[in-house]
Amino acid sequence: MFSDFENKDAREKLIVVGKVEGWSYLILLFIAMPLKYMFDFPIATKIIGMIHGGLFIWFLVVLYNFHIESQRGIKVTILGFISSLIPFGTFFFNKQLSNEK
Repeated sequence: MFSDFENKDAREKLIVVGKVEGWSYLILLFIAMPLKYMFDFPIATKIIGMIHGGLFIWFLVVLYNFHIESQRGIKVTILGFISSLIPFGTFFFNKQLSNEK
């Protein structure tokens, strides 16, 4: 997945980063949050939350680069941003990007 990351085009980079960010969001929501609230283990959300925050910023940077390089318009960029806020959203966004070649 990360081999030759620098040699990928903007769409391929966005797909890879979207997968990683999407998984970190799911881990935060479905593993770290239950650990915090059900088992009184708040350190899980602090650690996973910081990791997810960094990955979310990385996703936004790659999304911006995709917007600049692809010239597809603001609608695709806004859809990508909104998809990053919804659980499983980046996976659907990635599927849409994968279908477009």
